[in-house]
Amino acid sequence: KVAARAVAIAAEVPLAPGSRDAISGAGDVVAFGAQHGYPILVKASAGGGGRGMRLVESEEQAEEAVAAAVREATAAFGNGEVYLERYLTSARHVEVQVFADKLGNTVYVGDRDCSVQRRHQKLVEESPASGLSAELRAAMGAAAVRLAEHVGYAGAGTVEFLVEGENFYFLEMNTRIQVEHPVTEMVHGVDLIAEQIKVAAGEELSIRDSLVPQGAAIEARINAEDVADGRFLPAPGLIEELKAPDGEGLRFDAGYQSGDEVLPYYDSLIGKLIAYGPDRETALARLEKGLQQLLVRGVPTTVPASLAVIRHEDFKSAQFTTRWLEEKVDFSEEPEEEPLARLLALAPLPVPAR
Repeated sequence: KVAARAVAIAAEVPLAPGSRDAISGAGDVVAFGAQHGYPILVKASAGGGGRGMRLVESEEQAEEAVAAAVREATAAFGNGEVYLERYLTSARHVEVQVFADKLGNTVYVGDRDCSVQRRHQKLVEESPASGLSAELRAAMGAAAVRLAEHVGYAGAGTVEFLVEGENFYFLEMNTRIQVEHPVTEMVHGVDLIAEQIKVAAGEELSIRDSLVPQGAAIEARINAEDVADGRFLPAPGLIEELKAPDGEGLRFDAGYQSGDEVLPYYDSLIGKLIAYGPDRETALARLEKGLQQLLVRGVPTTVPASLAVIRHEDFKSAQFTTRWLEEKVDFSEEPEEEPLARLLALAPLPVPAR
């Protein structure tokens, strides 16, 4: 990620204030804070998923935060290198899907909002990101393409930005397909996995223009976690029964079926429930119904948390940031998740035509 920041600078992609190189200790945090203010994120250069990341809100927290981030980064990635980034307190997390072939063609395929996060890990994602101006979307898309072209990228990639008002700042680029790619597929009528395989085989992109989204799609990640009181504690165990909902505009992508065991050694993602609609309100209604019908017995899941999110007035009106879930959503009044069914590895529903 340190190298990626240097590439972004060279490609003239906007960056939030941060250290250009890896830091050597807490003294670098204090010096950075004196220049740019707090809060500051200490981030693992080789990391992702929130691991090797610590939030520093004052000079007194610097030493402990750096030590903890280095320990976690070393354990998770075998690389303890960390760097600094100014933490934007009212930002949204918006990412742009890019695609490039080996023949020099590069396009962007819409954007996604991934701001609903706990511990820097995404819970609910949607496409297109609501409430953005056409000018901002175009500028982010152009920046993402510029970054990919600068390094001669080929394949599927995701360029992640933080957005405040009409300003956007490069966060990182994931050089792979993303968990949340189905929402892009649903609103653009494309199969990103098939496209990725064709590009890897040396074929020319079939997506030749930056596409205009049709409708809206929202995805809820279904993890084996205990969400009581917002704790989101991993809850591995045997999935006694898993059954996906069946309804218009619903798609369920699963990695498990009834009788499988969620092990404690890996990510606890069981599957993804995606709802498509001609507009955001319809997609929300379909997702709510699908979450209520989804049956998973044997392990607790993030279904109650997803329901709390999509029923919240802030989410309905697209008034949220990356800190919103942990600061504003109250899980204490959510009913226990009904033992409805959860994931049967169904084939995805057909992607709606553009």
